[in-house]
Amino acid sequence: MIEINQVSLILNKKEILHEISASFADGDIHGLVGRNGCGKTMLMKCICGFVRPTSGTICVNHKIIGVDVDFPEHLGVIIETPVFIPYLSGYRNLKILSEYRHCISRQDIYETLKTVGLDKVGRLPVYKYSLGMRQRLGIAQAIMENPDVLVLDEPFNGLDRQGVLEMRDVLLGMREKGKNIVIASHSEEDISVLCNNVLHLENGRLI
Repeated sequence: MIEINQVSLILNKKEILHEISASFADGDIHGLVGRNGCGKTMLMKCICGFVRPTSGTICVNHKIIGVDVDFPEHLGVIIETPVFIPYLSGYRNLKILSEYRHCISRQDIYETLKTVGLDKVGRLPVYKYSLGMRQRLGIAQAIMENPDVLVLDEPFNGLDRQGVLEMRDVLLGMREKGKNIVIASHSEEDISVLCNNVLHLENGRLI
């Protein structure tokens, strides 16, 4: 469960978020929608612990972010454009990331590459990847440790139609496993197909 209670954020004397309150239950995909600059990405950064709210609290799995823990446990995330070491392979990039927590095996990484459709190119250096392939790799790094919570900011950017359909199926499969998924997308179709719960933001406020 993610519980957001009266969260406001002021940066450089500008109010970015205004008294946001919402609950995101496990086993659902929650959509954040709104125009560019409405506060979606900043709210996601607050949920992940990357930015601290000016006021209010965010609780993920009964732990207050910034008080009980700095960052949510068992979290997978894409915020803005995923970046990788270009001269290393997709597999090697994931392997390096996995060494921070040492909770998955080489086989788990291979299975994740297969899940996102990169198993045939996992040994190629990332600089040879297309934009869509790099986006798939970004999704791979977010899901490879089987997180309880996923926070995904425009996760389908750069994907062709087939890629979008395939990655939607991946997220729907994770929802069936009880994961808590928060997604921001400009695509009305993505939101309507994926999301059980939709929050609309405008000028940092829920509407």
